[in-house]
This record gives sequence, C-alpha cells and structure tokens, in this order.
Amino acid sequence: MVDPQQQIYYHQRNKSPSTSQVLAIATLIPFGASLLILAFLTLTATVIGLAVATPLLVFFSPVLVPAALVIGLAVAGFLTPGAFGVTSLSSFAWMASYLRRSRLPEQLHETFGDLALRTKEVAESGINKAQDIAPEAQSTAREAKTIQEENKTSSS
Repeated sequence: MVDPQQQIYYHQRNKSPSTSQVLAIATLIPFGASLLILAFLTLTATVIGLAVATPLLVFFSPVLVPAALVIGLAVAGFLTPGAFGVTSLSSFAWMASYLRRSRLPEQLHETFGDLALRTKEVAESGINKAQDIAPEAQSTAREAKTIQEENKTSSS
C-alpha cells in the first residue's frame, strides 16, 4: 500500500506551479502594474489638459471648427483616391493571379485570336471597297471642281 505522506506530497507537487509559470507571473505583474500606472497618469494628464484647454476651445471655436472641417476634408480628399488606387491595384493583382492559375487565358487567347482574324478580314474588305470606290470618287471630285470653276467664271 502507498504511504499517505507520499500521496499528499505527490498531490501537492502536481498542483504547484512550474518554474516557467512562476517566472511568467514574476515578469508580468511588474510589467502590468507599470502599464496600469502609466494609464492612470495619462488619464490624469488628459483630464487636467482638457480642463485647462476648454475655455480656450470655447473662445476660439468660431475659428477652430471651420479649420478642423477643412483639414478633415483635405485629409479625406487625399486618403480616398489612395484607398481607391490600392483597391484597384489589389483587384488587378488578384485577377492576374487567378487568370494565371486557371485555363481562362487559353480560352481568351482563342477568343481574341478569332476576334483578331475577323477584324482583319473586315478591315481588308473595307480597304478593297475603298480602293474600288476611289477612282469614282476622284472623277466625281474632278467634276465638282470643274463645275465650281465654271460657276466662279460665270459669276465674274
């Protein structure tokens, strides 16, 4: 049978904190206390500063409120296009990486290849029509020019 003294010692040993836990607590308590003291000092300084500055703020509010509005709108005016630019660039970057991973570029290449071929055919047919019409247009232009010259000479 197990000795009751050993059982109590073993039970107490399992409940006792480890060395790393003791070191963590020994480090965190002073650190947390110093942060709490700094928070209290900051709050106290803020309340005192606000109590001192309130009369000045009330006195200069007709100037400070419009100035704050102008500064706020100017800052918003500079930050908004930057945010839109970053958003658009990240969207394009995402789209590029998505297209690289998918089969879509091959499909687009096939589609744009067909589109380019059709565009080339239409352009060539337009050029051919223009070349067919050019001699007629030149003769019509010559006739119009001679008529115009005849009208000038007859009116003079």
